[in-house]
Amino acid sequence: MAANPYILVLYYSRTGHTAKLADCVARGVEQVAGMEARIRIVPPVAPTTDEVQDPVPSDGPIYCELDDLEECSGLILGSPTRFGNMAAPLKFFLEQTSSLWLSGVLVDKPCAVFTSSGSLHGGQESTLLSMLIPLLHHGMLPVGLPYTQARLMTTTTGGTPYGASHVSGHAGGSELSDDEGALAIALGKRVASLAQRLHA
Repeated sequence: MAANPYILVLYYSRTGHTAKLADCVARGVEQVAGMEARIRIVPPVAPTTDEVQDPVPSDGPIYCELDDLEECSGLILGSPTRFGNMAAPLKFFLEQTSSLWLSGVLVDKPCAVFTSSGSLHGGQESTLLSMLIPLLHHGMLPVGLPYTQARLMTTTTGGTPYGASHVSGHAGGSELSDDEGALAIALGKRVASLAQRLHA
């Protein structure tokens, strides 16, 4: 494990809405003394087999490496909703983690998930649950949002007990609501707090 404990905030975002949630999650992580947020992304999947992605993104967070996963104290995974499931680039990346599964390095580390969708009933909860499945196979400890977070009872936008979420609107123009941002921060803080206790 890394000398300085960190929570890996790993996501894919095509239009920037999931990235905004990731920023809030990272802010929550860093509210816990002694814990850092390491933000990483996954590359897009090319529609043709002969297209090659640049090895380094032109801007923003860098691509995730397996070492980032291996050395983290916890993982918070984010994806836009694609027909009630995680986006292909994130699923493709997770399918490359067999070596970590074989070695068991992620076992007993806390994990959580977040998502964004264009509509309120666009499959957020099924997406969040689908993202937890490979993490359970890695032996990680899923962390959700408990109803002690009062905003779960009053939000009219995103936010679920399965993880943080955002409703971007049909045209993608909606900014994060106060509830969405606060619940994403709470999720990051909760994972970091649990990781800190486990790390100690």
